[in-house]
Amino acid sequence: MAREGAKVVVSDYDFKTAEKTVSLLTGEEHMPLQLDVSNPTQVGQAVPTILARYSAPPTVLVNSAGITRDAFLLKMSLDQFTQVLDVNVTGTYTMTQAVCQALVAAKSGGSVVNIASVVGQTGNMGQCNYAASKAAVEAFTKTVAKEMGTYGIRCNAVVPGFIQTPMTEKIPDKVKNMFTAQVPLGRMGTPEEVAEVIVFLASDRSSYVNGASFNVTGGL
Repeated sequence: MAREGAKVVVSDYDFKTAEKTVSLLTGEEHMPLQLDVSNPTQVGQAVPTILARYSAPPTVLVNSAGITRDAFLLKMSLDQFTQVLDVNVTGTYTMTQAVCQALVAAKSGGSVVNIASVVGQTGNMGQCNYAASKAAVEAFTKTVAKEMGTYGIRCNAVVPGFIQTPMTEKIPDKVKNMFTAQVPLGRMGTPEEVAEVIVFLASDRSSYVNGASFNVTGGL
């Protein structure tokens, strides 16, 4: 985003992580923001904070916050299930609503990019909560696209496969090798490969793409 000339608001549950990310970006006028998307109060404060800094709402929203709380169905607690939905689904809803309300008020078009997962399409053992949340993100995306298109606001989803992230670093090598063997390209993806698709969907280069899901899975 920064490479393409955007002013980037980096939000993270951990403010120090947001600050570190901002320090890595090219360009100026980027902003770190402490934000727990599962906290409606913090979400409600996010857009006014951005408006105070830039005098305009963000024209691009990337809903990339996500967590896992893995367990098999028979052992999964209600808390493990709802925590994942609170961040992955409710957080996506509250952030999208807040930004879209600001864009409609400003009579400005925009682009919302939601991060789903191939697990939401295929299911995965030990992840009934995560799979349900990411399937919901895709369905949510299609509905937002229908509702907000009349305002010039597009909404699309990116569907990553097996990507090298802090989330996958916790997976044992034996399991990683098993998953990688199923990928036709024979390797895990990189965050940069997902980011390139996000930038495309955020930009005017995808001006007639709305309500779509883009798989970035290496063919999985």
